[in-house]
Amino acid sequence: MVMLFTGLIVLLLRVVIPCDSPACQRASVNLSMSADPFTHPCDYFLFSCRPNRPSPDVTGPQREKSRRDLKEKRTRDRKTELLQYLRKILESNDGLASSAVQKAKVFYRTCLDTKSLDMAGVEPFLALIHKLQLGGWPVSGQWNQTDFNSTLSTLMRDYATFPFFNVYVGEDPTDTAAKRNKRYIQIDQPDFLIPIEWNNETEKSQVTREMLLPFLALCERYLELLGASPGSGMIHVGAFISLSSELAVAAAPLSHRRSKGQLYQRFTIKELQHEAPAIDWLGCLQAAFHSQPLFEDDHILLHNLPYIVQMSHIISHWMTRHELRTSGPLHTFMVLNLLHTLLLALDSRFLDTAANLSVALGDPRARQRSLHSKTNALSEPFATAPRWKRCVLETERGFDGVLAHLFREDAASGAAEELSENILSSFKSHLHELKWNDKKTLQFVMNKVQSVTPRIVRPKENTTEAELDLLYSEVSISTHSFFSNYLQLLSFLQKRHSRLLHANSDDTDICSLLQSLSVTISLLGNELIIPMGMFIPPLFHPTYPRAMNYGVMGFLLAKDLLHLFLPDIHSKSATVGALGQCVWSHYLTVTNKDSEGLLLPAAQQQEVWLQYSALQIARKAYQKSLKKHPSDTSISGFSGTRLFLMTFSQVTCDADQYHHLMPLEPSFLITTLCAKSHLCPTNLQCPKTTQRRLPHGC
Repeated sequence: MVMLFTGLIVLLLRVVIPCDSPACQRASVNLSMSADPFTHPCDYFLFSCRPNRPSPDVTGPQREKSRRDLKEKRTRDRKTELLQYLRKILESNDGLASSAVQKAKVFYRTCLDTKSLDMAGVEPFLALIHKLQLGGWPVSGQWNQTDFNSTLSTLMRDYATFPFFNVYVGEDPTDTAAKRNKRYIQIDQPDFLIPIEWNNETEKSQVTREMLLPFLALCERYLELLGASPGSGMIHVGAFISLSSELAVAAAPLSHRRSKGQLYQRFTIKELQHEAPAIDWLGCLQAAFHSQPLFEDDHILLHNLPYIVQMSHIISHWMTRHELRTSGPLHTFMVLNLLHTLLLALDSRFLDTAANLSVALGDPRARQRSLHSKTNALSEPFATAPRWKRCVLETERGFDGVLAHLFREDAASGAAEELSENILSSFKSHLHELKWNDKKTLQFVMNKVQSVTPRIVRPKENTTEAELDLLYSEVSISTHSFFSNYLQLLSFLQKRHSRLLHANSDDTDICSLLQSLSVTISLLGNELIIPMGMFIPPLFHPTYPRAMNYGVMGFLLAKDLLHLFLPDIHSKSATVGALGQCVWSHYLTVTNKDSEGLLLPAAQQQEVWLQYSALQIARKAYQKSLKKHPSDTSISGFSGTRLFLMTFSQVTCDADQYHHLMPLEPSFLITTLCAKSHLCPTNLQCPKTTQRRLPHGC
């Protein structure tokens, strides 16, 4: 009787219940448009990142649009998925929403209203620069020659604009544990408007003719839009480009500055004043951080002292050039940087002009990325991104607390935590399976991994709508003027950054808010920071079958862990090169390509090994979850390992920074995995290659 009862329980546990939640229904539609490895074993991996054929009933332009829409949907990166999720939140209708939520949604809607921006034209910007504090500008013929440092202070305080240097608040990683939470004002080189690149041979930044010509066209167009006459405009453009070039070539990429020990250099404000006297450092910093009293003996952190010193020399030189005194090149430089800050809030002609520069330069991200940790707003993807995406990004920047609060209401952290723990456990086990070149390396890596505690970052659980309403009470949002709203946002952001210097600031969780809305894991001391922003549909949902969550988010998380902890594993383990080449040989065999002399470079071998390892780690973590909870649901009649692999074949279209190193479609890894017949539910054999001798798995 006991045996019969036990058998009945086992039988019931094996019954797969279909998932019928709204999230699963949407996932079922996506799954139906994807190639199934088990019904297309010969070529599913050749078009896994391309759309399937649209319905025969769809013809002509509709058919082509269907292809484009599906391809765009399947090749979106994770950040875009998060932005789409936030977009749905912002576009939802909720008449009972709190004041802060309503402000966020109105800000977003006015951002989308380009018709109103175009109707307003350049007048809002011209009116702004002719305010008493900015004093006009020489290009318009109305300039009261305001004091340089006074204008700079105004831009920093009211408009979060930093033309000559960046200023932000952060911790010093070299501090002792007792001071670990102390925050400092940090000063860095700025995000330049002019495109530049780094010359590794001369170890200097440079501006090439190829980059200069389209930038010249951009500046001329800006001044034309602002009403400058062609003759006077060229004088100001020439001075602006000359000054921009002098400043930009004094900059250096982060890696170079790190190698020279130029990061986190500690100075008092008084010492900085001596090193770079052209800037009134105490006055400017007091303006930017007006809620926090500052004194000459306060410490700040510099991240490029040579640039700061050279910048001061350049400013002093331009101040004393008598022939340029009436044309105000330094003032024009600051005004055009303010224009850059407000680009999204101006009429569409300005952003179109910036987008033209991006197109002319090809991919300015590569150049700008080499010098800055942040993407220049004139470069792709910002200038050429869809309007909705830019508006979500800016709404997220200003109303991150509101969006994080709304996001928290939808998030199911329990399922995310369980998946993260199982992936990390399988990751640790996988490290022991490698053949390390020496035991010391293994011990070093394992000590590092074992000391890490995963933490899914989410907003404060006890943040209420009333507290958010109070936080945003100083922000006044208009229903018809995005320009006005954007100025409000900039002022609010600078005030909030200022409050970060307070040890007991109400905004101490700002970093957590930003992390929770991120999609990138990171290490913070001994904590593995896993942002809640990773766990969103269609990549993850608590009602999805676990096979789907592990096949998608499990793989992505495992891949991120391998990239984070083992960036140069190829030199530490012979397994990496051997397995990477094995998978590549398998691919060449299946695709009937000649394998002689086609040895992959080390970087590609490592990426193939890494993604194959991530798939194995995710599969083992899923199996581990089944031991704890044997039952799982299904979608479209698929479940278990088959559903796991089918959904994995979809997520391999994920576009990340290592995508270019993968010499084959990652979904082909299913074929390699299934060469070990006991790992897959059915035989994944291609009839076209049955006569050829295939590897038995890698």
